[in-house]
Amino acid sequence: MNIVKKLFLIALIFLLIIVSPDSRSEEQSAREKYQANLFISDLKVPWGMVQLPDGSFLVTEREGKLLHISADGESRKEVSGLPEIISEGQGGLLDIELDPDFNSNKLLYLSLSSPIGETEGSNTAIIRGEFENNKLSNLKVLYKASPNTNSRHHFGSRIEFDRDGKLFFSIGDRGARDQNPQDLKRDGGKIYRINADGSIPKDNPFVSTEKPAIYSYGHRNPQGMAMNPKTGKIWAHEHGPRGGDEINIIEPGKNYGWPVISYGINYNGTKFTELTEKEGMEQPAWYWDPSIAPSGMVFVTSDKYPEYKGKLIVGSLKFGYLVLLEVEDQSVKSAEIILEGIGRVRNVRQMNDGYLYIAVDGQGIKRLEP
Repeated sequence: MNIVKKLFLIALIFLLIIVSPDSRSEEQSAREKYQANLFISDLKVPWGMVQLPDGSFLVTEREGKLLHISADGESRKEVSGLPEIISEGQGGLLDIELDPDFNSNKLLYLSLSSPIGETEGSNTAIIRGEFENNKLSNLKVLYKASPNTNSRHHFGSRIEFDRDGKLFFSIGDRGARDQNPQDLKRDGGKIYRINADGSIPKDNPFVSTEKPAIYSYGHRNPQGMAMNPKTGKIWAHEHGPRGGDEINIIEPGKNYGWPVISYGINYNGTKFTELTEKEGMEQPAWYWDPSIAPSGMVFVTSDKYPEYKGKLIVGSLKFGYLVLLEVEDQSVKSAEIILEGIGRVRNVRQMNDGYLYIAVDGQGIKRLEP
């Protein structure tokens, strides 16, 4: 065999080795193992979603519709009995959550932009109702932020139960950056905690103040919330401006700094603060710069995704991908992009069937499958 043939053979063997499946990194394998397949089509802005015990789904459309969709994703009916909703800008019908005892009491919870109040405009409201036969009944307003405003953005509005049955929800700063987040007498820029019936837990940190439902403050616009199944802590992420999207572990009475401290700047490139830290204000567990516009988050516990189990997944509205975060106790160790080209990810949740579902603006709901 001449020298040219020998060199060619050596090069060919080397090439086969480096591209063989066994030589791929674990990271590559995990990234390539799953794909997002469209499961429920023809949705505009699917903001919130839950799966019912019979396998069917309830999905909120921001324009003000609640859809009951069959377990196979093929048929749908519109749920009646919703209250008046102001669907403008970022407002509308937003998140949805089932009561921990839904099987017996049929209660569900919704967040929405409501006109209830004496002033013009709307603000975030949390309501509860009984769901049966595609109808909501016995509606009760559990919390209504005030005053109303004509601002069309920063409603916040994720809702989540903790393991004690307490209901957490977020309300964004409503665009009043310098008025709401740091003022405990004002709604907006806060995360709240109430009992399932709307009453105030006696151990809330500001229980003796004008706004006793407030649990933490100094937030901008939190649109992701999930309970860490290992610790029971509520985690939330929020949009920064240009840079400074944050993940925070929510502790009672803590100030998360907005807008006094931030890793972001104004959209026009100017600064609104020189500070990224200050005594008495919490540092984020993680932050993004540049912004990814995070929306939706979930701790993966399903055996269907062994590579992701025990980790946190966050969706990106801006870049249309999922981010996988390595979590350890009270911190985030690392983050990596695991699935690109999905579309504007509005929400991501693990449902009762163990699958991860991804709500995508202008498309529908995708399911993460092998």
